[in-house]
Amino acid sequence: MKTLDFRWASASIAVAALFLLSSPVALADENDQVAKLYKQGNLTKALEQADAYLTLKPKDAQMRFHKGLILTEQKKSAEAIRIFSSLAEEFPDLPEPYNNLAVLYASQGQYDKAKGALEAAIRTHPSYATAHENLGDIYAKMASQAYGKALQLDKDNAAAQTKLAMIKDVFTGRPKEIQVATASPPASLAPPNNPPANPPAAAPGKASGKMEEKPEEKVEKPEAKKLAVAETSSLEQSAGPDDLDEILQVVNAWAKAWSAKDIGGYLAFYASSFRPNGALSRTAWEKSRRERVTKPKAIHVAIANPKVSFTDATHAKVSFKQSYHSDAIRSNTAKTLEMVKTGEKWLIQQERVGR
Repeated sequence: MKTLDFRWASASIAVAALFLLSSPVALADENDQVAKLYKQGNLTKALEQADAYLTLKPKDAQMRFHKGLILTEQKKSAEAIRIFSSLAEEFPDLPEPYNNLAVLYASQGQYDKAKGALEAAIRTHPSYATAHENLGDIYAKMASQAYGKALQLDKDNAAAQTKLAMIKDVFTGRPKEIQVATASPPASLAPPNNPPANPPAAAPGKASGKMEEKPEEKVEKPEAKKLAVAETSSLEQSAGPDDLDEILQVVNAWAKAWSAKDIGGYLAFYASSFRPNGALSRTAWEKSRRERVTKPKAIHVAIANPKVSFTDATHAKVSFKQSYHSDAIRSNTAKTLEMVKTGEKWLIQQERVGR
């Protein structure tokens, strides 16, 4: 059976989410140099420069990500796994470190660990297509092993022979080497009144994979409320324009409390029926959010292009582009809040990345 074509999250995918804001010009220059050497296949020189830089700035997430890619190309899987594991622990909301861990585990035949890493990536980012495709490949590989075992025990098992042949046929002609999926990072949504002087440039990937570059989405500031109204026209009688305005005000106030690191005000926007993603309890989730909101020195959260749709008079969904900037991370993601009307207030009942 041919080696499966697992999709790799390159540095150019994670650059916007992992780029540190301190000394942006120096960081971009150093990371671009290492990325260029990596693309050229000069792995030894790239690793030397990465190590020299990390000696001075050991917490630089983007450079550590680059080093993980370099070590993987050099077949130093154990060291690469340590790097991506630490990044996954420090940035649990990002899917790329989990995805790359899965690729490394799969290359070692540790398919259960690879499956777990990909499921973690999907929990953080349900719309992350790379992880979904990789998970399908993992399932196929695990299935092929099971069918192969069945044939060892019963070589005349026609059903197992047919199923194994079908899996092999799916991957016929696919390259044996791990493919690097390259895509430009999302367009930076600079915070109003405080635009970054030197926005980070996307680092080039090593090779082109199947992932297509998505067109840049325009942020329609004056049209946000108009779009929301258009989506709620069929429910105007059960949920009027006052509810729409109030929901938009709540979402903006939620982002403002987050930006102000007002943890009490921030948590007050969540309903008692709020359901955290994953296996976290409400108490554990609140503890995690308190740490993540209060730890950064500064936070700026901006909401763009919100769209509201009503399920009924007391339930609604708000989808928007969220720009998050702190002294440690900057990221731009799509997010959806499920809102519930409790008494006279609209509160958050569920929160997820994606539409």
